[in-house]
Amino acid sequence: MDLDLILFAIFCLVLFIFYKTHKSKFEIQGKIIALYKTKFGLKFMEKFASLPRFIIHTLSVSSIILGFAGMIFIFYILIQGSFKLLTVANAQPVLAPVLPGVSIPGLPKLSFLHWIISIFIVAIIHEFSHGIFARFHNTKVKSSGFLIMGPILGAFVEPDEEELKKKSAYKQLSIFAAGPFSNIVTGIIFWIIALFLINPVALAMIEYQGVQVSMLEQNYPAELAGLKAGQEIITIDNNEINNVNDFVKIMNTKKPNEDILIKTKDQEFNIKLAENPLNKELGYLGIRVSGKTAVIKEDIKTKYGSVIPWTFFWLKELFFWLWLISVGIALFNLLPLGPVDGGRMFLTGLGVFIKKEKNVKIIWSFVSFFILALIVLNLLPFLKKLLFFIIGPIAALF
Repeated sequence: MDLDLILFAIFCLVLFIFYKTHKSKFEIQGKIIALYKTKFGLKFMEKFASLPRFIIHTLSVSSIILGFAGMIFIFYILIQGSFKLLTVANAQPVLAPVLPGVSIPGLPKLSFLHWIISIFIVAIIHEFSHGIFARFHNTKVKSSGFLIMGPILGAFVEPDEEELKKKSAYKQLSIFAAGPFSNIVTGIIFWIIALFLINPVALAMIEYQGVQVSMLEQNYPAELAGLKAGQEIITIDNNEINNVNDFVKIMNTKKPNEDILIKTKDQEFNIKLAENPLNKELGYLGIRVSGKTAVIKEDIKTKYGSVIPWTFFWLKELFFWLWLISVGIALFNLLPLGPVDGGRMFLTGLGVFIKKEKNVKIIWSFVSFFILALIVLNLLPFLKKLLFFIIGPIAALF
């Protein structure tokens, strides 16, 4: 049985036991979210909020500007991607649930441990930032803690909503934008650490064998021929492709309009190459490829064994997901959707320009419903994959 599925089952069992043994300390909201309230981190928020006012004020203004810029960006991407999904054959969704067992073209496999660690770290940074900015603006933080929503573990900070409603639009926007802003900033920090510290060491110890299609460009030869993301390329014109370097060397010899034969493990594709957009003298498939299987280099294995190289490789994957999930959660939270941070920012921002509360609520509700419909449209293919991931191993037993 899949190790990730075993770890997932153990994790769910531990959460269930903890909930049952501490049931009196949980608060249930909406019948699907269980909140375990504590005072954890409140003193830290107070201490951080006591930094020189010009520092926090600068961060507040920056978070609002970045928040609305991110809102416009992700709103545009969602609309554009949804339109392509409805009008272009084989178009890929622009949203994807980052969950173990859900394969996303162009991304490595997400293990359960990487997922749960990344989600928890990102959630803590997100929520504590809300608390820090709330205290800076003299809004009481009633509690902090963790939440359980099905198998998902997260964190929360509970500001006093009555006090928050009385604050100026600037202060409200600052508190709402704090979480996504901190996730974007820390996501960039994770990326820098990985790029300059962890990845060079890990990649010096590991090499990739095999080549797989990680992404296809629409309306280019590979996609039109039926090649799919995730397929492993075995040969090109009967030349073995053992790694990415082999692939690059072969493709650098090909010309526009030249016919090539690509063999994968289960199919063959006769493809006429297009013109490379960056070099008109080279043929172009319209794909991105990546290594399929990571292995330790023999000289490294002899010198250091297996534990140290795999540890660095594991950290390389962790920081990749920390970066991606940080930015992904930040952008999703900036969508002008209902109760998420972007939705609350959008509602508050509308109130600045439209004084009639009824009209504000009508616009806010319409936009939220529209965004929700687009999200469901983009997630349908992945929900099917997730269902198969959970039910498939169980069905195989019968």
